[in-house]
Amino acid sequence: MTDTDITDADPADVEGRVDADAGDADDDDDEVVPAPPRIPETAVEPGEVLFAESGGSWWVVAIGPILIGAVLAMEISGPGQVHWPVITIFGLIVIGFSVVQVFAARRHVSVELTETTLRQGTRTVALADIERIYPENNGAAPQKWESAPALGELHGVPRRRKGVGVELSTGAIAQAWARDVTRFRTELSEAHLAVRLGLPPRGSTE
Repeated sequence: MTDTDITDADPADVEGRVDADAGDADDDDDEVVPAPPRIPETAVEPGEVLFAESGGSWWVVAIGPILIGAVLAMEISGPGQVHWPVITIFGLIVIGFSVVQVFAARRHVSVELTETTLRQGTRTVALADIERIYPENNGAAPQKWESAPALGELHGVPRRRKGVGVELSTGAIAQAWARDVTRFRTELSEAHLAVRLGLPPRGSTE
């Protein structure tokens, strides 16, 4: 449209055209932009369990009732009366403490090694993220990995467990750990080698 057309045109028509153009611009601004497609996380098939330690046995909880039974037998066989409130409170404390201790051990000190993953406590590491497994130290001088932090949520290797030095893909050095460290090292080394060679888990559909 020329300047002459705009001058000669009816002001109402010009205003209507401007409003229409503005409406088209608003429609373009309100157009919904589709979100980028969500990339699904790659799930690691764990495969068979090669090594497992529960971290704690529930038979420890039985110590409480055994102690209560022994105290109760002494009370009954003795000349005095049976102190039921004291025995009940003592039993609840002992059993409750045992349950909490076993539950914490099974949660934070358990180990499960599968064909592709290693779980230490509540945290799981893919074997593909382990670059190297250090050999056992049979010498007198300590190795660097023996002072490294432990895998899992605990800072150090739990009591009555021994560590296996590993280097992660990030370059960090850590210690995998288990009670039966000899068998654990063997199973971990073989599973890690299979992952490095690209062998799928047994029973996999690949």
